[in-house]
Amino acid sequence: MLTKFQARNIKLPARLRRLSELAYNLWFSWNDSALSLFSRIDPVLWNQYQHNPVRLLTEIDPAVLEKRAQDSGFLKTMDAVLNEYDEYMAASTWFSQQYPQHTRQAIAYFSAEFGFHESLPIYSGGLGVLAGDHCKSASDLGIPLAGIGLLYKKGYFNQKLDGHGAQFAESVSYDFDKLPIIPAYVPAEDGAAPGEELYVTVAVADREVRLKVWQVQVGRNPVYLLDADLEVNSPWDRELTAQLYGGNQDTRIAQEILLGVGGVKALRALGLPTGAYHINEGHAAFLAFERIREQLDKGLPFHVALEIIRASTVFTTHTPVPAGHDAFPMGMFDYYFSRLFHDYAQHREAFRQLGYDQGKNAFNMTYLAMNAAALRNGVSKLHGHVSREMFRAFHGDIDVREVPIGHITNGIHLPTWLAPELKELYSRFLPGTWTLNQANPDLWEKINLIPDESLWSVHKSLKEKLVLHARANLREHRRRNSMTAERIEEVREYLNPDALTIGFARRFATYKRANLIFGDLDRLDRLVNDPQRPVQFLFAGKAHPADHPGQELIREIYRVSQMDRFRGRVVLLENYDMNLARYLVQGVDVWLNNPRRPYEASGTSGEKAAMNGVINFSVLDGWWEEGYDGTNGWSIEANNEADFETQERENTESIYRVLEEEIVPLYYSESGVPSPWVKRMKRSIVTLAPVYNTDRMVMDYTNVTYVPSLQRTQHFVANEHEEATKVADYKRFIRENWHHVRIVEVNDGGTVQNAEKEVTATVKFGPVWYKDTAVEILYHEERPGGWEPVLVPMEPARELEERTVLYRARIPGHLKHGAHFSVRVHPVSANFIRRFELPLLTSL
Repeated sequence: MLTKFQARNIKLPARLRRLSELAYNLWFSWNDSALSLFSRIDPVLWNQYQHNPVRLLTEIDPAVLEKRAQDSGFLKTMDAVLNEYDEYMAASTWFSQQYPQHTRQAIAYFSAEFGFHESLPIYSGGLGVLAGDHCKSASDLGIPLAGIGLLYKKGYFNQKLDGHGAQFAESVSYDFDKLPIIPAYVPAEDGAAPGEELYVTVAVADREVRLKVWQVQVGRNPVYLLDADLEVNSPWDRELTAQLYGGNQDTRIAQEILLGVGGVKALRALGLPTGAYHINEGHAAFLAFERIREQLDKGLPFHVALEIIRASTVFTTHTPVPAGHDAFPMGMFDYYFSRLFHDYAQHREAFRQLGYDQGKNAFNMTYLAMNAAALRNGVSKLHGHVSREMFRAFHGDIDVREVPIGHITNGIHLPTWLAPELKELYSRFLPGTWTLNQANPDLWEKINLIPDESLWSVHKSLKEKLVLHARANLREHRRRNSMTAERIEEVREYLNPDALTIGFARRFATYKRANLIFGDLDRLDRLVNDPQRPVQFLFAGKAHPADHPGQELIREIYRVSQMDRFRGRVVLLENYDMNLARYLVQGVDVWLNNPRRPYEASGTSGEKAAMNGVINFSVLDGWWEEGYDGTNGWSIEANNEADFETQERENTESIYRVLEEEIVPLYYSESGVPSPWVKRMKRSIVTLAPVYNTDRMVMDYTNVTYVPSLQRTQHFVANEHEEATKVADYKRFIRENWHHVRIVEVNDGGTVQNAEKEVTATVKFGPVWYKDTAVEILYHEERPGGWEPVLVPMEPARELEERTVLYRARIPGHLKHGAHFSVRVHPVSANFIRRFELPLLTSL
């Protein structure tokens, strides 16, 4: 555990005192025993208060608590839950066993939003929920991770639909005295009680904004949230942390300054020994400015400071389209950093160049993040490829496959998203420690031991719970819109628990194409109204308040749902949040996903569904492109090389064809327990659960990025930054002198022997030492997956005069220079963490 956590003391009977501690640790949100315990206090209030234990304990009638304090059954259950909690907090962990030398070095995880639980509504969608799941698995694995974000006192928004399906964004103000969050405190000396509440100050343009630091405890680890809503700030500045993704570009750049710069200042004020920094999407990239400034104040040159920052920074990009990356006009950027540029005038241009996008004459946050992070990754295999394509020009003239952006495919936090009923069922057949080893594929093979009847029975019960919850959602929508009693009551007949049920729930952005299934309403009619084999669809999702095309999608779905032939069979639910998401991913039969490929960077809703035995039916995009194996779900096909209009037409036809010819017949293949369907459910769980969970994902981040960053940083700063200085000076020298490197001649006329021939190349290096470079032959070879690049290292044969070296290598004899292969030279260093960390290339 990184820090001591002092939960607020809610006034409770003495015997219930530790419920306060449990309520203020979001460990409760992914442990069914704790959730059940709080529900048992008052089930009605528990649901009414959005499963918020702090509000429940604060507002409930004290007499009820006194009664629970005398209830031996309740106390026995409470003691068991607290024992489970204590064992969790004290247990040896994966990280402490694998990397004991790094347990006292924090990894700071910066994100613009965090989705932990519906009781703390500071998230909008997938990015935030992923960040929340990341933090939970980090706690489970014992990784010393500290989250940094902003505290949005008005959250995102509550979605209300009117009687015509128009979305209204209802602002909400939350009482943070009744949420699982407390003020962070100035660190106390020598184990003394916490001191005063913690504040930091951030320069924004020509003024200073004061921020209060709050703490959320997520299992073993803290998440710190910054709050500008203080009387000392101006009215405009107080609104900077009011709402997630609200306001104009001025609000956005100011928010991102508070997140990046303020977050680093908070870490320093807390005294956390931070060794690595993870920028989760470009919003937080300004943390690099503050960290460089700290190094400058130590007397380091700018280029050395930058190398230290790069060594310890990881960047994850989530956005597969250029328009989704924040970029600010240079005039706006200069204004908001006027204080920094005044104080460090000699470095003004160096700061500006870290994010300067010459083509747009704008400051690009993703450029800043890439310049500040040695390790970068996309969030699926396909998204890694898309990102390399998108940022190839940023990296100079290197091949797209060699652009230094990797991928770590997203996952989901299994304890949060797996239905309690399924956890209980799985635990009867999987090894006792299965939740601690969920990334082990062999373990999941035991799913096949579960009797079909048992899995199907649990699935049907979850589906019935979903139907009841959906009907309640629809009734509330109609009641609020003053519809007639008859219209409200007819909802009781909506949705058939025995019908094939397909779910579509995500943010309503146009590229996600929520309306694709409506491409042929007559064909849809035949599907949903088949008396023997009916199909029904549930939709849910929010559109950003400024996304009018996305809101039109909602209206279109609503209009279709109100047509007589689709009423009760096509249903739109309002106010999609984590609570509604759990019902959907646990209760539908099929998870539909049909984005415009390749615009879905990863997508995690289908992963949540898969863990619960829900079968995916998706375009081969994001995670599904690598998760689908032909037996564990279905793909929506199209010619990916065709124009978007053709792809859309082909996707639509594929959806209907697969539904009619494969999905519907399989679901209704047998009365009672449909064993062929259950077999595919099991196949989905067995193949997907061990891969697409955040334990595997966070272990990948730890092994591939966090620990290498910690180790490299220690190496760089040792001996008064000796190695960082060498690397920085080396890079500067290479950049300044690379224009001297020239391939003078390539000779491929050697005699062919054993189907090979010798190729020589003469390279002139100028001031660059030839051993600081790699000289290679590049050609392409046809393989089953297409044409693949082949690199052949060339060895120095002899040094010639004037810093010129002759190189030789052997290649297939039929290859001709120019037509079939090229020779290239690029800089290398044992201190590079990626092959093209310095993306300079000379070729002929």
